[in-house]
Amino acid sequence: MDSDWPAGVPVVVSTSTVQGGYICSTQRAILADGRDVVIKRCPYPADQEAEGLMSLRAAGVRTPGIVGVGAKVLVLEFVESIGGQPDWADFGRAVARMHRHTGEQFGWHQDNYAGRFPQDNRWCTDWPTFYAQRRVLGHLAHADVPAPLRRRVERACAGPLPALLRAHPPASLTHGDLWAGNVIAGRWLVDPAVSYADRELDLAYMRLSPDLPPELFDAYEAEWPIDPGFEERRPALQLHKLLVNVRHFGPRFLPRIEATLDGYGW
Repeated sequence: MDSDWPAGVPVVVSTSTVQGGYICSTQRAILADGRDVVIKRCPYPADQEAEGLMSLRAAGVRTPGIVGVGAKVLVLEFVESIGGQPDWADFGRAVARMHRHTGEQFGWHQDNYAGRFPQDNRWCTDWPTFYAQRRVLGHLAHADVPAPLRRRVERACAGPLPALLRAHPPASLTHGDLWAGNVIAGRWLVDPAVSYADRELDLAYMRLSPDLPPELFDAYEAEWPIDPGFEERRPALQLHKLLVNVRHFGPRFLPRIEATLDGYGW
C-alpha cells in the first residue's frame, strides 16, 4: 500500500474500474474487511473535499460515507448499488433544503478547489462583488483567453455583470459544481467545491446538464420557488463554470463565453 494510504483503513484485496475521474483518478475496490469502496486520488488536499462532503451531509444531502482520508487520497463508500432506483424528486427537495442553510457572508472559512485549481473563498458581504471578483475574474486571470475576449469579460465585471445579479440574496450553502457528473444514481452528491453563495449559482450550473430530469427541478421549485429573473441571470452565473472548464479542458469552451457576452450585449 502506498505511503498516503489513510491510517486505519484496511488493505485493498481487489480493484475494478469505475466511471468518472475527469480531474481525479478513481477506482472501485474491496477492502480486506469486505467493504465496497471508491478510492479517489486527488491533485489537491483530500481533507478539503472530505470537509465539503461532511458539510453537505450535515445540511441534509446524501453523500457517500467517508472511510478514510490521506493527504491526497480519499476513500469513500461505494453507493451506486445502494437504495434502488434514482429518486430525483427527493434529491431536488434535498438540494433546496441544503440551500436553506445560510451564512452571514459569502465565501468559506478557507479556500478550497474547483477541480485542480484553488478557489478564492475570502469572505465578502456583497454577492455581486464576490461573484465578479472571486469567481469570474479569479479564474480569468489564469485562463488561456484571447485578449479581446478577456477585455470584454473584464468590462462586464466592472459594471453590467454585478448590476445584473441580485444585490442581497441569502448566502446559501452551495455545492459549487453541481452538474450531472457529480450526482450519483439520482441520490448522492460528490465532488463538492462548497461555499456560501447565491443559490442561483448551483441552479445555473444544474441547467448546464441537459440529462438532469425535469422532476428534480419541479421538486426543488415546490420546496423553494426560484426567484423572478433567474433565467435572465442564469447565463451570467454560468461564466464562472465556463472559465473553469477553459482552464481544465482548453479553448473549446471559449465560443460559449463569447456567446454569453453577445447575448447581453457586453
